[in-house]
Amino acid sequence: MIKVEGLHKSFGDAHILKGITTTFHSGKTNLIIGQSGSGKTVFIKCMVGLFEASKGKIFYNDTDFTVLNTKQRKEIRKKIGMLFQGSALFDSMTVEGNIKFPLDMFTNWTKKEKLDRVNYCMERVSLQGANSKFPSEISGGMMKRVGIARSIVLKPKYLFCDEPNSGLDPRTSLKIDQLIKEITIENDITTIVNTHDMNSVMEIGDQVTYLFEGQIEWQGSNKQILNSDNERLNDFIFASKFLEELRKS
Repeated sequence: MIKVEGLHKSFGDAHILKGITTTFHSGKTNLIIGQSGSGKTVFIKCMVGLFEASKGKIFYNDTDFTVLNTKQRKEIRKKIGMLFQGSALFDSMTVEGNIKFPLDMFTNWTKKEKLDRVNYCMERVSLQGANSKFPSEISGGMMKRVGIARSIVLKPKYLFCDEPNSGLDPRTSLKIDQLIKEITIENDITTIVNTHDMNSVMEIGDQVTYLFEGQIEWQGSNKQILNSDNERLNDFIFASKFLEELRKS
């Protein structure tokens, strides 16, 4: 579980986050949506400590992340998996090397223990036999799956995904959504997904948080979202679906 209380973030005179309070539950896919500039990315970067909050608290279970020193934060970060928008793979490393990288950084495991864990994660995301391939030799969908395998290799309790379906076709996007959902449930992970993809919202949005100008404008499940009477949310959904249809045509 991640709990946020009264979170503010400013850059000079620009007040980006304006008192966000919410809870993200374990075993659930928690989606954050909103227009560009609504504060989604800043919100996630504050939660993982890439930005320091100007005010407010961020709890990982019962631990207040905002008051921890660098060493203490490192212990929390070992429990966090990150899936980046562009996959962020190392071009000079093989698929195996990319997935093993966090184990090399944060564990003292033996070579066999690392390889066993890497192969397990590769099998979980249907990448068996791709160990020696380089990122330039695999498809965009496979690169996303490598990113997912790397994000779970340390057995995280928390998983952050930034636009996981960016640049993917609808069928591959659906597979990535299903994979994120399955891994979240299987491992009881607190998963937070920053997305513009309304198909993802409807498929895996256990909790959907709609940000507008740095504040929570609406929150509910994917089953509730279509019955919302929030005009801003409805306008956002309509515009998002319209753009998706244009891309497909």
